[in-house]
Amino acid sequence: MQRIDIEKETTFVYYHKRDEERTLHFNWEKVLPEGDTLVLNTEFGTLSYLSIENNRPCLIAQQVFTESEMSALVPLMKMYPYYCPYEVLYTSFYDSDITEENVNRSRRRLQRAMTNGTIEVELRSVRGILSRIRPKLRAIGLDVVAIMETGYILFIRTKPKPKALDQGVA
Repeated sequence: MQRIDIEKETTFVYYHKRDEERTLHFNWEKVLPEGDTLVLNTEFGTLSYLSIENNRPCLIAQQVFTESEMSALVPLMKMYPYYCPYEVLYTSFYDSDITEENVNRSRRRLQRAMTNGTIEVELRSVRGILSRIRPKLRAIGLDVVAIMETGYILFIRTKPKPKALDQGVA
């Protein structure tokens, strides 16, 4: 008699651990309406605008960002309501490890570039990323504005309006 082994079906379930660095919550009191929150998931690259409507959570808007776009978005969000200096954005984009030593190194490099007249070349990649995230931020009701020879600042434009899922259906 031949023995037949039947493999048991196995299911893989991924449990996402809550980690402060993976999921950042910004409720920015006095700026966002009460009950509204911005949630930035750095692992999946999503920025979600959540609101409480009729005592229920509601997803108002959500955008997906690439890893390089996240390198500029995270420091802008963390620095709000203050501006984010060029050297912090530069460090986040090129080193990803924002330490005092790395920021100081970036500051020296950017100061040399300013002196040499090559600052535009040095910041081209960072500015390119910022130009790509602007439309995504505007869809959520945010914007990024340049502060001449200093850095960038994030600000709230308006609360986004939820888009109907059945647009165009009569």
